[in-house]
Amino acid sequence: MTTMMTKVRMLTDTEMIINRVFDASPELVYKAWTDPALMARWWGPQEFTSSVCKMDVRPGGAYRIVMRSPEGKDYPTVGTYQEVVENERLIFSDTFDELPQEWLDELRSHLPPGASKSIPPDIVTASFEDQDGKTLLTVTSRFESKALRDAIVQMGVAEVWAQSLDKLEELLAMIS
Repeated sequence: MTTMMTKVRMLTDTEMIINRVFDASPELVYKAWTDPALMARWWGPQEFTSSVCKMDVRPGGAYRIVMRSPEGKDYPTVGTYQEVVENERLIFSDTFDELPQEWLDELRSHLPPGASKSIPPDIVTASFEDQDGKTLLTVTSRFESKALRDAIVQMGVAEVWAQSLDKLEELLAMIS
């Protein structure tokens, strides 16, 4: 279950939208999204760590973050930045190519019969909006199809986001 502070909505058939307000400036929240040392401290669900965090934050630049489970299983998140507007917005792809086969198989098991079993990247937009010194973070994930969006939701990705954002909030409290 997501925390009370994280709101998850499905406004269209292919989007998942997550909102959270942080008691920190947009500049600081943006920095936590673009500084690899900071990102490694909060990315991923509770009890996961980030063993690798490489980021080239510019249009066309790539990122690779490897989340490690408490059991030692690696879950790489990789993609490419499409748009970077400092302190305002990041748009990037999120590919599934390097995830463990069993994770991919589980995701495919949530797709309806007849749905394409290919898993194209989703496009993520993270926006950082000033609200009287606080930051409204909006993360919009756009998927190729409703079936893929629904399969991702069934796998608990909204809860993973909520846990990550809980960790981000803790980090922001420490560094602000």
